[in-house]
Amino acid sequence: MAWLLYADEHNGRLAYNLGGLVVNRGVAPRTNLNWVNNILSWNTESDNTNTAGLTESGLGPYASKVAPIYRCPSDDVVSDIQRDAGWQHRVRSYSMNAMVGDAGELSQTGRNVNNPNYVQFFSLSSIPRPAQIFVFVDEHPDSINDGYFVNRYYSGEWSDLPGSYHNGGANFSFADGHSEPHRWRQPTTRPPSRPDVAMLPISVPKSEREDLNWVLERMSVGQDHALR
Repeated sequence: MAWLLYADEHNGRLAYNLGGLVVNRGVAPRTNLNWVNNILSWNTESDNTNTAGLTESGLGPYASKVAPIYRCPSDDVVSDIQRDAGWQHRVRSYSMNAMVGDAGELSQTGRNVNNPNYVQFFSLSSIPRPAQIFVFVDEHPDSINDGYFVNRYYSGEWSDLPGSYHNGGANFSFADGHSEPHRWRQPTTRPPSRPDVAMLPISVPKSEREDLNWVLERMSVGQDHALR
């Protein structure tokens, strides 16, 4: 709802979704212009608990500055050092599809350098099938860092990994406003929800890409499709 309200007040333009290059596991630049402004980790840096990185960022005012909506109640994963510090959870469980929104320098040419043959959606009207393009996703706690959920077409690997909190699956929300769960079929998509377990990127054999392909099919559309 907050994402749609933002677009409504910005002439259809979508919220900023800044990130980094896949090749070096880069992360988003720090700015409150972005839909969120925090980088999560397994240490005791303040981003892990500081809700201002959510409420004072791009979507914060459109979500009434309510911080708990950025975290799945099932996500209580913390590291040993965080637990020793008395933490019960980190502040965010969700990330945004990297192909949705202005990605800053990564999309300044009109295409996302991580997926140049696919459409970067800058506005609501540019999304051809809103019910089939996801916006937000539960991200695996060992994958989540910034708010930018990115995987590359044809790479055959997970660069960022969806969560599996919900009966071995994740919840997705789509550009038309609906949400749905999706249960993963491959063990490589479902490492335990704990620190230092994902070991990204994860190379996925061709015979086991059902889950990866499901996500990729709902990330974007090819540039050739957009021109038709």
